[in-house]
Amino acid sequence: MTEFHDPLWLLLLLLIPAAVIAGLLWGKKRKIPVRFPSLSVIKKTGGGKGAKLRHILKFLRAAAVILLIIALARPQKLLQSRHTETEGIDIMLALDISTSMLAEDFRPKNRLEAAKKVASEFIDGRTSDQIGLVVFAGQSFTQCPLTLDYDLLKQLLERIRIEMVTEGMIEDGTAIGMAIGNGVNRLRASQAKSRILILLTDGQNNRGEIDPLTASSAAQVLGIRVYTIGVGTQGLAPYPVRDQWGRTSYQQVQVEIDEELLRQIADQTGGKYFRATDAQALRRVYTEIDKLEKSKIRVHQYRQKAELFASYIGWAVLFLLIEIILSATRLRTMP
Repeated sequence: MTEFHDPLWLLLLLLIPAAVIAGLLWGKKRKIPVRFPSLSVIKKTGGGKGAKLRHILKFLRAAAVILLIIALARPQKLLQSRHTETEGIDIMLALDISTSMLAEDFRPKNRLEAAKKVASEFIDGRTSDQIGLVVFAGQSFTQCPLTLDYDLLKQLLERIRIEMVTEGMIEDGTAIGMAIGNGVNRLRASQAKSRILILLTDGQNNRGEIDPLTASSAAQVLGIRVYTIGVGTQGLAPYPVRDQWGRTSYQQVQVEIDEELLRQIADQTGGKYFRATDAQALRRVYTEIDKLEKSKIRVHQYRQKAELFASYIGWAVLFLLIEIILSATRLRTMP
């Protein structure tokens, strides 16, 4: 990148077109008619070709003047050095996949699909943070350890299905303490300056060997903040039920979220509790968490400048020398 220290000198460039026009007008006024008895005299002198070549001298002189004006403006090349330090954040997402997440008070489809979609958008908003994924129902297991491979993480997030519970791969229920314990265990060895766990659930703790407050105490000791999210509309929510012939009907079920417990967990660890009653509210929750936990980037920038005027002066002098040499030799003015 090039800039000029004294750019006002460049205004002199506007005088060059004016000088060219003035020279043309002055030349016309000075033309004196000369009569020759025969054109053979002009042909013998060869003055036509020499006159055309003499335009080179005007070009060299104009180029030299332009270069000298640019040199007066002191062109400088910017040499920039930038050093960036990123304070990374390690994040574990704990996602409830119990059968109650099939309730269709969220769009698209149900609570789980809405939670997956918003979590995927949250992942897209991070740039240098390691993110992992824990899922839980009656037990908890790690779907993806901490990683910077966001594409892989999103693929594993998309593979999460309620069928993991209904087909017996994992016991149904809501083991909040186990989910926190699993997430904290994954974050324990992290060297990041900031470590957080985002836990999303739509129920009450009713499974697992670890008490949620005991697990949150461990998170507090390790300096891990826990953000808790309760998902579900207020009151009743439509829940799909299939009969023995595979037909689906809907029942209105009561939404029961242990908000007091989730609030205690968040307060104890320095996090925050959120309630999301629809997909848009859930998206706003993740946006707020994103603002609270943005990676801190420190930028050190150094600016150095290299002077370029000497090279412009050098070219101007070269053009003037060429003009002088041509004027004194091949293109010299005839007496």
